[in-house]
Amino acid sequence: MIDAHRHFWRYSPSSHAWIDDTMPMLKRDFLPGERVLFGDDDDGSGCIAVQALHSREESRWLLEACGASKGVRGVVAWADLRAGEVGAQLDELAAAGPLLGLRHLAQDEADANFYDRADFRRGLAQLAERDLCFDLLVREPQRESALRLVRDFPEQRFVLDHLGKPRVRERALEPWSRQMRELAGCDNLFAKLSGLATEADLARWRPADLAPYIDVALECFGPARLIFGSDWPVCLLAGDARAAVAAHVDPLRRLSRDEFHAITHANAVLAYGLTL
Repeated sequence: MIDAHRHFWRYSPSSHAWIDDTMPMLKRDFLPGERVLFGDDDDGSGCIAVQALHSREESRWLLEACGASKGVRGVVAWADLRAGEVGAQLDELAAAGPLLGLRHLAQDEADANFYDRADFRRGLAQLAERDLCFDLLVREPQRESALRLVRDFPEQRFVLDHLGKPRVRERALEPWSRQMRELAGCDNLFAKLSGLATEADLARWRPADLAPYIDVALECFGPARLIFGSDWPVCLLAGDARAAVAAHVDPLRRLSRDEFHAITHANAVLAYGLTL
């Protein structure tokens, strides 16, 4: 199995200000090579590390640390795609370690149409020629902008993190369901089956709360374009990490063996251009 969404960090209260006092379990270092609570990488498949900060320093550290870790297959880092020297940034990151792609935390931008910015798009245009993927991190306000971006860059591979963060806590399927169908019409987009438990009621969630969203994702993207990710260690916010991860994986066991393998392994290889 490839866990396509795992975070590592050296915790700092100033850098990780998003980790507030309601999240004490996240206020520590999480480093490559540390055994996770729900499994390990002994089968040789491993995981993909995903950035958590808009920080060139964090990206360089991730690439260097993960490059030295047997279990990490590559890194989705951050670079400022709006910068004039974006090509030099990408070269620097690629030289530092196993760079697979980039991500920008658009969900945290004040401008819901951040992905429409001309300077951002000029930088993004350099990724396809370097065979780099781009992860989309959005909530409801940014989904329409994400759709325009994916449609406007048909040669670029994209991955939608956490199924676009539906409002699981409110049991709301719309407009998320409609938007998923529109996004799924773009064959250059994969969707990451991850992070749903932390969008639910953290104290009272049950696997059944996630089921309608997983069903829609399977209907829209099918086994050929869904990718499993644990969202470790953020999944700890949902309580039992094993239960949170199982709630994403167990519904897939009704699929065929090949379909299950595609979501939990093969699709990550395709989306991120992995060499295993």
